[in-house]
Amino acid sequence: MKRILFVLPLYLFTLLPISAQSWASKAVKSMLTLKTFAKDGTLLASSTGFFVGTDGEAVSSYAPFKGAQRAIIIDAQGKEYPVEYMLGANDTYDVAKFQAAARKTTPLPIAANATKGSSVWLLPYAVKKTPDCVQGAITNAELFQDKYQYYTLQLTAEDSQMSCPVLNQNGEVVGILQPAAGDQKGTSYAVSARFATDQKINGLSFNDPALKQTQIPLALPDDAKDALLSLFLASSSMSESQYANLVERFIQKFPNEADGYIYRARYQASKGNYSSAEEDMQKALRVGGAQDDVHYQYAELIYQKEIYQSDKPFSAWTLDKAFSESQKAHRINPMSIYLQQQAQIRYAQGQYAEAYNLYDQLTRSDLRSADIFFAASQCKAQLKDTEQQLALLDSAVNQFSRPYVKTAAPYLLARAQALYNHEKYRPAVNDYNEYAELMGTQLGAPFYYQRELAEIGGHLYLQALNDINKAIELAPTESMYYAEKASLQIRVGMHKEAMETARQLIQMSPELSDGYLFLGLAQCLTNQKVEGTKNLNKAKELGNEQAQALIDKYSK
Repeated sequence: MKRILFVLPLYLFTLLPISAQSWASKAVKSMLTLKTFAKDGTLLASSTGFFVGTDGEAVSSYAPFKGAQRAIIIDAQGKEYPVEYMLGANDTYDVAKFQAAARKTTPLPIAANATKGSSVWLLPYAVKKTPDCVQGAITNAELFQDKYQYYTLQLTAEDSQMSCPVLNQNGEVVGILQPAAGDQKGTSYAVSARFATDQKINGLSFNDPALKQTQIPLALPDDAKDALLSLFLASSSMSESQYANLVERFIQKFPNEADGYIYRARYQASKGNYSSAEEDMQKALRVGGAQDDVHYQYAELIYQKEIYQSDKPFSAWTLDKAFSESQKAHRINPMSIYLQQQAQIRYAQGQYAEAYNLYDQLTRSDLRSADIFFAASQCKAQLKDTEQQLALLDSAVNQFSRPYVKTAAPYLLARAQALYNHEKYRPAVNDYNEYAELMGTQLGAPFYYQRELAEIGGHLYLQALNDINKAIELAPTESMYYAEKASLQIRVGMHKEAMETARQLIQMSPELSDGYLFLGLAQCLTNQKVEGTKNLNKAKELGNEQAQALIDKYSK
């Protein structure tokens, strides 16, 4: 009986290592080494990882990817493969999921959450068929994000073993080994393997702070709508070549999505490759989907080309063609936005009456807005219908209630300018004042100069003097403002002040005639006709056409 009691503990002691060895020789085939490189080709970092999918999907630490331009993996057979795409990352828990070019890979099975007290084994990367697993136990399991565990392990690990998998007795990965804080011999940590494998790319990943720290390309989401969002976000953050490559990847992944061909057509058009863009738009029409939107996008592409690249003719694309495509979109789906597009095209063609009729329809549609009334007013301005132009600008401003919000500012400014142009000076000044109240410190010297002109027209001379002084304060080297100030000072009888302003102008810009003209005029008006005539003659020598009439008047 004593002999049996002595043998039984030895049997139990050897049982667990034997169970680990039963899956270790197979599991080691799923291990890999990750190496990342900087832009100049130098090695950035090296880490361990393992496959979690059958098509090259793998996980490892996130840290090696920071600043990396490219990366490779070396599998258990010693074969090297490039890392193609990032599939997700988390900086806080230092995990990354990525796609390697290896195919037909053997993934490690992922375990559900493990419990405190469970036995675990650390599987190191090894060149031999049966690695030396390190046995340990879970001493604590903290829940995070409601479904994942962060484990504290009674296990001694080397620095070189970080990112290695921690498995249970069934050979399933429980966690990924993480660095310990400080010198804690015998204690290690691991983050849930499920957390690492659940990392994925979505439509907003191109703005993810962690993923933006690596130059390894991001995979496209599996959902087409999410992938489209990725295309939109990436357009402002990628180089042209990177973005073109992303669009090609989208087309390869979603060959039946019209949007891919539309995005590529836009890119081709921006490079002046209109024939290729035309081919892509025809493909977009053939693959189906929302045909009205494809016709709309086709019309918009042509319209933008004709407006901004009209110096590069392409016979297949004209504004009439754009209008026809927009009409097709409207026939399929009578949306107001398609009528708005047609109005813009007709305006660009100079067909202002037809453009106005379309905008007029839109004032009674779901697009009724200040912008629509403003566009209609521009049509009337081109048709020289002043009364209707101003009435439509009134309607644009009336889309807002007092006190005005800042979005009303452009329409107040537009009405002010129109009123000024039609010599309605005091109403124009009122609108300029409303605009100034909304814009505050964002106003520049040109605004104060323009309001000063309106104030002069409305005989508001004190306000005009204040505004021209403000313009000079904001732009002290602009000679035009000094000339305007001297002219205004002469108008209101401030002859002495006008002479001082004119001398400042002469000192600043002696090659201009205005300084001599206003100095001479102010001198003549204060009975300094000899000096005044000399300065008027100097203005004449510099090409001023007004000078001779003044010379004739004051030299008698």
